[in-house]
Amino acid sequence: MIIGGGPLFCGGAENRTLPVGGLRIQEGLVQEVAPFGELLLRYPKEESYDTEGKAIIPGMTCAHHHLYSTFARGISLSGEAPARFGEILERLWWKLDKALTLEDIYVSALVPLVECIRSGTTAILDHHASPGAVAGSLQAIARAVSETGLRACLCYEVSDRDGARVAQAGLEENASFIAATRRTDSPYLRATFGLHASLSLSNQTLERAQELAETLECGFHIHAAEGVEDVEDSLRRYGKRVIERLSDFGILGPQTLAAHCIHLEERELDLLAKSGTMVAHNPSSNMNNAVGYAPIPAMIQRGILAGLGTDGMTSDLFAELRLAFLLEKHATGDPRQGWGDISTLYLVNNPRIFARFFPHPIGILTPGGYADLVVLDYSPPTPFNRETFLGHLFFALSSRHVDSTMVGGRFLMKERKLLALDENEIAARSRELAQKLWRRL
Repeated sequence: MIIGGGPLFCGGAENRTLPVGGLRIQEGLVQEVAPFGELLLRYPKEESYDTEGKAIIPGMTCAHHHLYSTFARGISLSGEAPARFGEILERLWWKLDKALTLEDIYVSALVPLVECIRSGTTAILDHHASPGAVAGSLQAIARAVSETGLRACLCYEVSDRDGARVAQAGLEENASFIAATRRTDSPYLRATFGLHASLSLSNQTLERAQELAETLECGFHIHAAEGVEDVEDSLRRYGKRVIERLSDFGILGPQTLAAHCIHLEERELDLLAKSGTMVAHNPSSNMNNAVGYAPIPAMIQRGILAGLGTDGMTSDLFAELRLAFLLEKHATGDPRQGWGDISTLYLVNNPRIFARFFPHPIGILTPGGYADLVVLDYSPPTPFNRETFLGHLFFALSSRHVDSTMVGGRFLMKERKLLALDENEIAARSRELAQKLWRRL
């Protein structure tokens, strides 16, 4: 098909822009990028969709998500509120994830995936944990991903916090799911090897994970130095900092994604840069947990491939992107900051991160790339072009402007109407399951 009729922003470092642009799509990929009228004249017999002045941008991407966190919304914890990150893990997340059933996992994934479609997010890298239901958990999420039509790379969070048997089950779940996704070779589904964090991983489990990953020729998706507790634990038990410990076990590398990376020293930043390890910045989660500010300017200066995620706080990347932009100004005390670093973080680095997991470009509209896009119903009050795009992106554009969401050349939402999902039915089932889980807690 051919789609166009308004401003077209292709994304990436160049962000090629056409005032009235169009895309020719075939077999889920972008074949041509050209003026809309020109494509209509060249291919008069092809199906076309005129956005009637509405802008097109690449689908939004999330470099670190936790779909399973849905049932935490509105939850009340007994006793005194957690005052430290370690207490948040122990009193909320490690209780909630342990109580999840396979049905919980499937439904709690559907909810944020629907929200992805609503907010224009077309691809995510997810990080899952369910110690009470390890086997089959990634297939449950994959089922939800398939039903929504989105694109995702999944992994299971291996941890020793629930004992050796559960840790072994996590290793096996990663290995079997990676093998299964390679057999099916779906353009919508990929897998990597999940690990929780240094503080919950023994030397033996890290060794076993590295051996399996080497055999599978894959990297890892792991939390690193998110809270100071992770650093304190590594120094106390192993005499080295988190990134140093992970490096010594061969966990770092160009196929590994380290989420958060807040409490780092210079030599750890150098290790990330030298190894080519990817980093996911999660500003809203970091602020919510009061764990600190990741040294994004230092990462960008070193050429570390740092991208943007949400850590399960939201599926709305417009909101996360604006927060990342404002937070850098606030954290550095410099109102000049944010423009270069955060635009690089999202427009340039997120597509580069996803390119390490998927065979075709994601997050950029280019010939040979996936036809994943968002149509925006936005009437700009000032000129809206390549030179002004960042100003509109950081200060005006939001998920409320998302009119249509397309993945692989197929509309998942068209003119604000979901085409294949009953949002109310999904939410109703989620409420039932959430209440049961809360009672179990």
